[in-house]
Amino acid sequence: MASNVSRVKDGKKLKRSVYHKLRKEEEAAKPKVEAKAVAKYIRMSPSKGRSTANAIRGKDVSEALQILMFSPKKAARVIYKVLMSAIANAENNFGLKAENLIVSEIMINEGPRMKRLWARGRGRADIWQKRMSHIQIKVKDKNAEE
Repeated sequence: MASNVSRVKDGKKLKRSVYHKLRKEEEAAKPKVEAKAVAKYIRMSPSKGRSTANAIRGKDVSEALQILMFSPKKAARVIYKVLMSAIANAENNFGLKAENLIVSEIMINEGPRMKRLWARGRGRADIWQKRMSHIQIKVKDKNAEE
């Protein structure tokens, strides 16, 4: 995502604050073609969620919703909600049409772990790690060229 604003103007170097102000103004003038939604601290193992995420990555939004709706996994229910939120963000905040959207990026990152003791024989204990996930979905307008 290279900017057209140059740090050098008329042979003189711009101050950093002026350069960043110009760069931000230029970026704000561009039409928005991408919206995102994030769900944090979801009580689901990231490795189990990633298989569902890989099934919808790069797909059309309507097709991705169908895949998630008929998947029996818990991860599919959670990802479905986050995807619906991303679609709503695209429609309401940026004025994009839902039928033109694709799932451009989906990430399921690891969150903190809850550690619980698991009693074992002979007075010992093991640690159960109950994993959490952070889910981030970005939807993009497929008609917009970059």
